[in-house]
Amino acid sequence: MEQTSTQRNNPLHGLSLKIIVTELQEYYGWQGLVDKTNMNCFKSNPTIKSSLTFLRKTPWARDKIEQLYLFTQREIIRNRKAEKRSQSAKD
Repeated sequence: MEQTSTQRNNPLHGLSLKIIVTELQEYYGWQGLVDKTNMNCFKSNPTIKSSLTFLRKTPWARDKIEQLYLFTQREIIRNRKAEKRSQSAKD
């Protein structure tokens, strides 16, 4: 029962690492990921598959990517809210 309540509060629950990396790559591109994380898995001939291999074996790197994903999601939400406020002000 305790695990269920813990997972309910986990914003990454239900998201695979593949989904996280794919969405970040689509949003930032490979160079953007290099700029944000400075990880070699995004610098030298990057692919989703090779990045996943590295991230699954390297806990600190996986944690950094998960934190970047959460930050990015918060930024996207903030930007959408700001756009709505700006649009409302124009109307």
